[in-house]
Amino acid sequence: MTDMTDRKHPASGIAPRRSRQAEPIRIKRYQSPCGTLLLGSLAERLCLCDWQTEGPRERVVRRLERLLHARLEPGSSPVIERAERQLDEFFAGRRREFSVPLLFAGTDFQKKVWHELLEIPYGQTVSYGEMARRIGKPTAVRAVANANGANALSIFAPCHRVIGNDRSLTGYAGGLQAKRMLLELESAGI
Repeated sequence: MTDMTDRKHPASGIAPRRSRQAEPIRIKRYQSPCGTLLLGSLAERLCLCDWQTEGPRERVVRRLERLLHARLEPGSSPVIERAERQLDEFFAGRRREFSVPLLFAGTDFQKKVWHELLEIPYGQTVSYGEMARRIGKPTAVRAVANANGANALSIFAPCHRVIGNDRSLTGYAGGLQAKRMLLELESAGI
């Protein structure tokens, strides 16, 4: 495709604006038994499933907008509708794995951690230290914890399955009560 920004319109002599605008990130709220989530999709992939404990987490939103070159816009999409159905099934105890296509937006290290979250089986937990070892960075426990905290795809990339090295529940964007509820839901379904 030819870039039209360098050519001038023959009638006006003015370079036209780019006609192609970035696609927006469609967002919609989802009420789960554990709290409100904000779902977001870009193109045909889910890029956001974030807890709304006190409104949108600004750093997550800013990162998505910056890295995906898109702005949030209220609405729905086939991907969001599919995510809602699968979340309904998950919370009803009828789904253990998700098949919604995901779009991770972060650093290479963060993406490595988030992809490793997808490897934690339903109903099981690992510690931050175990996660660090799994990705080949045994001394990066704090960085792994920070990457988990920056996860924009909660539940789909199950950061609730990561616990403290002493097996205690530690920080979670949805709050410790939501984390406890998710772990209890999964342990009841095994």
